[in-house]
Amino acid sequence: MATLALGAQPSAAIDFTNAAFVQVAQGNASIPVGHLDFCRSRPAECQANATVEPAVSLTETNWQQLVSINAHFNQTIIPVTDEELYKVEEFWTYPTGGYGDCEDFVLAKRRALIEAGWSPSTLLIAVVRQSDGSGHAVLMVRTDRGDLVLDNQASAIRLWNETPYQYIKRQSQANAGQWVDMLDDRMTIVATSR
Repeated sequence: MATLALGAQPSAAIDFTNAAFVQVAQGNASIPVGHLDFCRSRPAECQANATVEPAVSLTETNWQQLVSINAHFNQTIIPVTDEELYKVEEFWTYPTGGYGDCEDFVLAKRRALIEAGWSPSTLLIAVVRQSDGSGHAVLMVRTDRGDLVLDNQASAIRLWNETPYQYIKRQSQANAGQWVDMLDDRMTIVATSR
């Protein structure tokens, strides 16, 4: 949390144009197919948020909650693909029997944080591209210190711009069933397979 404290600002004066916050395009983006199917089976989890909190104030207590929840799921869920587990290419759900893929980790972490009292409008599923070009999902937590990333492939929680991913789109803060494109103009290196 020490590096995050350097850019700390009072909540009322948050500069969302700061590089610690990912920028988004106006209008809605396409919804990932897996999330669309998830929303059809669980419509209550994909509605407009009753209130939109621009960012949660990051305290030592809720920082420890993030660290604890991230570590718990990263240590207790065994990563497997949807193909291995469900015999389908893409299926977003909560972890089953201690197994799941990246979206399952994200859904479990998001639900645990909501149950702990976090505003759903600050807990956003994001779709990213890894350096090998493959897709991946992470949980972005919008705080007054920046957009933090909870990732099943890394134990450390980092600011979005300190991760090795190209950010594509994320859930809208206003509505968990809608998505927005993210504007990631950082230089990223994508490996190609030959």
